Amino acid sequence: MGTENKSETKPYDRPSELKAFDETKSGVKGLVDSGITKVPRIFIQPQDSPDRVTTTPRNIGLSIPIIDLDGVDKDPIKYKDMVDKIRDASETWGFFQVVNHGIPESDMEEIKNGVSRFFDQDNEIRKQYYTRDATKPVVYNTNFDLFTGIAANWRDTVYCIMSPNPPKPEELPAACREIQMKYSKQIMGLGCTLFKLLSEGLGLKPNHLLDLECAEGLAMIFQYYPPCPEPELTIGAGKHSDNSFLTVLLQDQIGGLQVLHQNQWVDIPPTPGALIVNIGDFLQMMSNDKYKSIEHRVLSNHLGPRISVASFFTTGPRPSSKLYAPIQEMLSEENMPKYCAFTVKEYTDHFRTKGLNGVSPLLHFKL
Repeated sequence: MGTENKSETKPYDRPSELKAFDETKSGVKGLVDSGITKVPRIFIQPQDSPDRVTTTPRNIGLSIPIIDLDGVDKDPIKYKDMVDKIRDASETWGFFQVVNHGIPESDMEEIKNGVSRFFDQDNEIRKQYYTRDATKPVVYNTNFDLFTGIAANWRDTVYCIMSPNPPKPEELPAACREIQMKYSKQIMGLGCTLFKLLSEGLGLKPNHLLDLECAEGLAMIFQYYPPCPEPELTIGAGKHSDNSFLTVLLQDQIGGLQVLHQNQWVDIPPTPGALIVNIGDFLQMMSNDKYKSIEHRVLSNHLGPRISVASFFTTGPRPSSKLYAPIQEMLSEENMPKYCAFTVKEYTDHFRTKGLNGVSPLLHFKL
């Protein structure tokens, strides 16, 4: 009897449990495949966490704007209307959805299928990509902040930098190689269109943000959220804003994405054929807070797996001396700069050290 009590009151050695989990190289999917019926302690959100879902009401009366890009290159009247709608959405929500964006639905389905194929592979094949070295051409792991976050998130991730220096084709996983290369080029084209619209929304020339190299870098992230036996105890992706200029997200039909709007969590339900676009921290800073990089999260679910493909326009963690600051042409005595200049690497290093703790990394660079 004494032995049983000792076992039950054994101190929680979180670092050891995190290390043991990481060393399996099997991710959350490996836990689910093993048949677990309880969420391991490393994933359980503390009672005082902002992501304890049971304490946060969800607002079902609001929805982010949907913007039709049909005729963006042909109709000047429609184009001006798109500029106005994207500007308004970027100032008030920081999020919007786009339809008729030029990427075929068949390719959107195939990239999601490619993610499924990667994770459905035998674990021994997946393991060869498992690493915490962010300089590798393909980085597969669970939570970039696994060892620094307050609780692990219920998801596995594959990360690749697809521009300006993409991996060699043979370095990409065979399960998704062809569609990943094709889809990344399509997203780069869409990104250029969006940056032109966003530039004009700031009162700048169409190519202003492109000339500042906002569309030079593209990081693609496959997120895989396995079904969760106790979704009320954990979170798929904790409250955070994006360390990017702009993010374009493709989500499947399961849903779970929420955006924080006027201190309320608002669901972003799946819309067939649509892509979700959100302003990143760099663009909020460069627009001197005119555009908003808004916090969002992903709930866990009994259903699954939930699959999403996030495309981040960012220069990534590669060393560069280029400084980013509020755009000079927008500043005046009435609109003084609110941020100091910084390199993307400085920002990314701070973001990675801080982890997804619900606090905006932008605060660190406020003047």
